[in-house]
Amino acid sequence: MRKHKELQVWQDAMLLVEHIYRLTSSFPDQEKYGLTSQMRRAAVSVPSNIAEGVARSSLPDYLRFLAIARGSLSELDTQIDIAFRLSYAPSDTELAELVQRVFAKLNALIRALDQKRKDSL
Repeated sequence: MRKHKELQVWQDAMLLVEHIYRLTSSFPDQEKYGLTSQMRRAAVSVPSNIAEGVARSSLPDYLRFLAIARGSLSELDTQIDIAFRLSYAPSDTELAELVQRVFAKLNALIRALDQKRKDSL
């Protein structure tokens, strides 16, 4: 098994991708190339960048890709809010908790790796 698949944050991010694909499947057709596409790309970017970071040979590269994943997650969080404001999706406590869980685990991993980087200097 690839190392990234062992990470709980990657596993949760994959669940988030599934949730976003299901959610956006009911969006209006005119959003196919708009919000639907943006949300799906942002969601896919989170586990993809975690996986790419794990595969990198240096700790600074790993941290950079985790930061990109966190940025994509922030982007997705905003897009979820937009979808709710436009009434494309109902309020979803499960989704909100999943986003928060991925944020927390991603931040914890970044902090731990950053501390490891500082300790090695």
